[in-house]
Amino acid sequence: MKFSFQFSNLFGTVYRGGDLVFTPDGNTVLSPVGNKVSMFDLKNHKSETLPVESRFSYTTMDLSPNGVSLLAVNEDGEVQLISLISRTILHRLRTNRTINCVKFSPDSKHFAITKEDCAFVYSAPGPHSRDYSPFSMERVLKGAYDDTTCLAWSSCSRLVAVGAKDMTVRIYALHKFSNLSVCCLGGMTDPAVGTFFESGSLDCYSLSRGGQLAVWESSVELEDLQLVVEGEKIQKERKEGEEDDVGEAEEGTGDKAETITADDSTGANTKAVYKRTAKHFLRDHLEGEGGRRIELTCGDYHQKTKILVAGFNTGAFLLLSLPDCSLVHSLAISEQQISSVRFNTSGDWVVLGCPELGQLLVWEWQSETYVMKQQGHGSGMTSLVYSPDGSLVATGGEDTKIKIWNCSTGFCFVTFSEHESGVTGLAFTPNGKVVISSSLDGTVRAFDMTRYRNFKTLTTPRPVQLSCVGVDSSGDLVAAGGLDVFEVYLWSLTTGRLVEVLAGHEGPVGGLAFSPSPTSSQLATVSWDNTLRIWDAVGTSATKEAIALGSDGLALAWRPDGQMVSVATLTGQVVTFDTRTGTQVGTIDGRRDLGMGRGDLDKISAKKKREAAHFSSLCYSADGSTILAGGQSKHICIYHVEESLLLKKFEVTQNRSFQGMDETINKRKMTEFGPLASLEDRSDGTALKLPGTKAVDMSSRSLKLEVRVTALQFSPTGRSFCAVTTEGLLVYSLDRHLVFDPLDLAIKITPQSIRKELDRKNYNKALVMALRLAEKPLIRQVLETVPHTDISLLAQQTSLAHLPSLLMFVAEEAEVTRHIQFYLLWTKALLLSHGTYLKSESKHNLPVLNLLIKNLSRKSEDLGKICDHNKYSIRYLIALSETKRKGEEAKDIANDSDGEMEVTGKVKEVNIDDDSDSDVDMTELAAKWSDEGDE
Repeated sequence: MKFSFQFSNLFGTVYRGGDLVFTPDGNTVLSPVGNKVSMFDLKNHKSETLPVESRFSYTTMDLSPNGVSLLAVNEDGEVQLISLISRTILHRLRTNRTINCVKFSPDSKHFAITKEDCAFVYSAPGPHSRDYSPFSMERVLKGAYDDTTCLAWSSCSRLVAVGAKDMTVRIYALHKFSNLSVCCLGGMTDPAVGTFFESGSLDCYSLSRGGQLAVWESSVELEDLQLVVEGEKIQKERKEGEEDDVGEAEEGTGDKAETITADDSTGANTKAVYKRTAKHFLRDHLEGEGGRRIELTCGDYHQKTKILVAGFNTGAFLLLSLPDCSLVHSLAISEQQISSVRFNTSGDWVVLGCPELGQLLVWEWQSETYVMKQQGHGSGMTSLVYSPDGSLVATGGEDTKIKIWNCSTGFCFVTFSEHESGVTGLAFTPNGKVVISSSLDGTVRAFDMTRYRNFKTLTTPRPVQLSCVGVDSSGDLVAAGGLDVFEVYLWSLTTGRLVEVLAGHEGPVGGLAFSPSPTSSQLATVSWDNTLRIWDAVGTSATKEAIALGSDGLALAWRPDGQMVSVATLTGQVVTFDTRTGTQVGTIDGRRDLGMGRGDLDKISAKKKREAAHFSSLCYSADGSTILAGGQSKHICIYHVEESLLLKKFEVTQNRSFQGMDETINKRKMTEFGPLASLEDRSDGTALKLPGTKAVDMSSRSLKLEVRVTALQFSPTGRSFCAVTTEGLLVYSLDRHLVFDPLDLAIKITPQSIRKELDRKNYNKALVMALRLAEKPLIRQVLETVPHTDISLLAQQTSLAHLPSLLMFVAEEAEVTRHIQFYLLWTKALLLSHGTYLKSESKHNLPVLNLLIKNLSRKSEDLGKICDHNKYSIRYLIALSETKRKGEEAKDIANDSDGEMEVTGKVKEVNIDDDSDSDVDMTELAAKWSDEGDE
């Protein structure tokens, strides 16, 4: 088995906070998810995650107008330039300060960032810049008395509007104009949240946190701005005449960025004057929230359609038509804060993000419909399970919900919320038509995957918190273990009745699983009472075997052949037992491999914490030779079971926004009173709950999670595995493009020799050589060159040594190829020729067969959808043509009747003998009608 697994996608979490961005074509949304960036293709209905990772969570980002460069800023103030072509980080800029906003200029030549009470303008890298430095500072915009919060560029890219917490918006010019300097726009009673320019104008709008919208009109048009040509000479003359030389660098020298300082009294010295023409209170459009303070949290303005969208902390958003501020639309999507809104290029779609719920919505405001509606689990995920064909993943969380995710698209398409408490376990029946779940509410529920409903609820004789669930190989027997009552319950899924209660454990049941062997009815359970018990679930309720463990049992996993079972214990070991003899056959000590970090508030060192590290989830690979283990750590380990060796270790995340990522605490975070995180900051006074305040709670709340792996499972296809972590559902896949894995390679086997054999029409020899070289393009070329009449003959001549490789290639190509029938002929020929061998070696060939079934089923579903769409479209067109024909016939009849009334007595009868006569007669008739009309 190969272990070149790489991170490929992120499910389960669609939004964690930060700025949402549309691509220039308006079909893709970029969403920051922790320290990663996910892309949601709305046109093709697919999602993917960029293979870049930051050391801290992203807070704000912006995309260049050409859609090539992405600027992403994390919590630590690091600005990263990400190329969406190569999907790599090209450059980093460390500011060591909090950055609230970053914006590209419309001409892509500059970008601006806000830092503390200033704004900085940099030259953006691109084809227009010939500078080696990616980030070259050009301007420093000063003047604000508090932290800057928002930015806006004019359509000409020569002006920047900067809003700040000092309740002002300042207009800066990047070039020297004789009739425009720095303008300060005040009059707000709350910090600025957003500011926007009109298209092709200096007029602008400002939004404040209190919901005030101010409309500002400039006395100077954009075309009337006059550049100062002799600016450098004037500046030199002024400097020579002054006694105090500030020593600032001149423009164009490149030695230092020019500083532009805003003076509140500059309005009297410049010809450009801003006048507030209107002031609107957006909170008046919202209904009463029962005393809750309504605050405007985000906004965006579309210049072409002149539509403003504003999001509030109550979960409501408004669409307003400017400049008259008439309400277009109002909707509440949740009760939590909307932290980001953004229009697409055409202005038809609005994307909204709620970080508390992990909610991401794309709303088409004209038709009032959802283009996309995705939401992750409200709290941590606890369990996952693959469907038998590997096309679906089911996840359960502490928010009582069960979500079904499509592995190919990455979207959740159904959510079950019937449970009343956290979900603790999930299982698919072998036919994949039913999902079984256990919960702390004491019920086991069965969900139909055809009609998407809860069709059966299994209960216990007395209230019990259930900790795990399992289904036997027949799909009829369901077992669940108790957390507070130390019993195992067995139900029949067909009748819904409780069949048996297995008692014997003296502690909470940590995990249970049925034997995967179709001929076995064994049930294995582990408990915190230091025992592993093997039950015969069908024959009798008596315990077949009770095996003592050295510590509490937390999780277990059967080997695919049903002869071995591995148990994870509290001491950090993975112990393997032979179920036939009950003897221990292997031990893996994983405490050192897990690794533990020290949190900011921990009183003990990371070395001391490592002594309590343990695995909480186990899963065997399809061939049973390796085991996947994860637990209370940021690492996932793959072990060889027989050799007890660590084969590979994956780091779940590098996100330092989580607790316990480093083994030592940085000295900068330590004070003489202890860790800096344990000290309460009351400098601004907002962290105090003052008596008599109307707000419910003004005290600060901060929560930093630790990275944990709560569930793991290999895909039935063997091509990937999933891990439920604090960040979400991480998917790791095999990347065959990076692995050169030949089979029985010889010196004479080269691409040139393979193509020579292909030209000679020695298809069998060319195919064997291509399979031995294991180059995917070559195998594809050889296969697609073979005539379809020779496929069955070549399939019969394929040796058993090359059969798995050929079958794997056909299975992979079935997903992406256009030659569907051709590869179906190959599949049919291989299965007919080697079906007996594949059945006898089903244990080793099961991943390949699962992948083949998955891809062919998906292709069949896609073709079915296309055929249905074409069928209904044709029906619609036929019905439309029939309606049009009937309308034309009715119109012709009406015209004929009118014509007959006009020519009554003139035309008596028309004899139609043949086609030529009819043409002549019709010509004569038309001539007679025209003569009558002339008269």
